[in-house]
Amino acid sequence: MRALWVLGLCCVLLTFGSVRADDEVDVDGTVEEDLGKSREGSRTDDEVVQREEEAIQLDGLNASQIRELREKSEKFAFQAEVNRMMKLIINSLYKNKEIFLRELISNASDALDKIRLISLTDENALAGNEELTVKIKCDKEKNLLHVTDTGVGMTREELVKNLGTIAKSGTSEFLNKMTEAQEDGQSTSELIGQFGVGFYSAFLVADKVIVTSKHNNDTQHIWESDSNEFSVIADPRGNTLGRGTTITLVLKEEASDYLELDTIKNLVKKYSQFINFPIYVWSSKI
Repeated sequence: MRALWVLGLCCVLLTFGSVRADDEVDVDGTVEEDLGKSREGSRTDDEVVQREEEAIQLDGLNASQIRELREKSEKFAFQAEVNRMMKLIINSLYKNKEIFLRELISNASDALDKIRLISLTDENALAGNEELTVKIKCDKEKNLLHVTDTGVGMTREELVKNLGTIAKSGTSEFLNKMTEAQEDGQSTSELIGQFGVGFYSAFLVADKVIVTSKHNNDTQHIWESDSNEFSVIADPRGNTLGRGTTITLVLKEEASDYLELDTIKNLVKKYSQFINFPIYVWSSKI
């Protein structure tokens, strides 16, 4: 049995700044799990490698099929500007890691706003999933944190472009602003949202990030990265999302606190004052 916390956060503009949390409701959790990774050991002998591979879960595929899937996936190098930016984010915000959730929720809200706007002129836009929500699932057993939205989703091309490249001019301005803020002793955490690079803050707490996304104009794809390079491949399971995006974080050992239900609830309340969509939080009980 999983505990479902319906936070039902409303836009602060409509509620005079108040954030409402609904009563706890016990239901069977239904959030889908995409990929997993065992935290056991750091050795690289054959036995450990085999255990790691067997621990990875992708519904409908066994360990050898998952290995084959990763071998066939198209590999990409991050643009040099993205590498520089990620290093700067990690080095400058390591004391304020919690902002990763703020950025992922903000991105989810943007995706929901986009599909809602599209639906005003396209009656079929919401056919894949009429819900407009954000769902967060803490999976202590597999050391995974999932953030799922039913927003516009991303095509394969958008996964490569949006998550692997950034305008060189934007990078230069971002680096300059970050440097100025550090020299002036000001907070740098707000800058990553202003420059649209908040997604990369996920690597503050994650060893690996997996993005599963379904756009109305494309099949479902999986983007995966350990911050050194990334890969993209068509999801062999087909369309499991209906529409939208699931971001799965394989958390670092020192980031295990972000699998605690109370921690996530408090962060959601803290960072979701201007979100127009309901946010649901699950926690696997082990």
